Amino acid sequence: MKKIGLVGGTGPESTVMYYKELNSKIDGATGGKNMPEVAIESVNFRKAWELVSKGQYKELADYLSEKVKILDDGGAEIIALTAGTMHIVYDEIVNNTEVLLVSIPKAVCSEVIESGYKKVGLLGTIFTMEQDFMKKDLLQSGIDVIVPDKADRELIAKRIYEELELGIVKESTLQEFNGIIRKMQNVYGIEAVILGCTELPLILNNENCLLPCLDSVEIHIKKLIELAQE
Repeated sequence: MKKIGLVGGTGPESTVMYYKELNSKIDGATGGKNMPEVAIESVNFRKAWELVSKGQYKELADYLSEKVKILDDGGAEIIALTAGTMHIVYDEIVNNTEVLLVSIPKAVCSEVIESGYKKVGLLGTIFTMEQDFMKKDLLQSGIDVIVPDKADRELIAKRIYEELELGIVKESTLQEFNGIIRKMQNVYGIEAVILGCTELPLILNNENCLLPCLDSVEIHIKKLIELAQE
């Protein structure tokens, strides 16, 4: 089994999910006979977020590429960024390194196509919702991608940054999110919703969401496991 490297810390909560799920799912899939070697190189979340917020994408790409190289030098054969937002510089990191860097947007796109959805909602950080890096593959595949209106985008981004990134999960926030999803369904006819921030599965899932959830963490982990076992 190939060694998996995770660029974590953006944020810590999603990094924990990746580590736990990779171990438990591979352990279960092998009948308790195997668990993966996982290396985590954790970034300074505050520094990374500031670089994104200021649009300093070259500096962000250089910073994350340095972390990827450390994992590569440590023997990781498959590497992943554990945050949707950090894929804003995915192409630049790929150009800076020679390792297999597994993309969240590409994995999510494959899942949407396989599920047969033609129109999906996208929730995430303000950058994920307003820029194209999470939408590009979907749009090129003929999938309509709908994001909330400006006020709702700002509310979602605020709840992610001030609550979910810190591991705070509130029932009131769940109700707000479902209200936004209901509005997107009624106005645009979305069939499912992409949880495009890796902290969103802390609060939304197929049991409490009004529409089917495409969990970017679960989808990404499934792809990592597939590649690790090849």
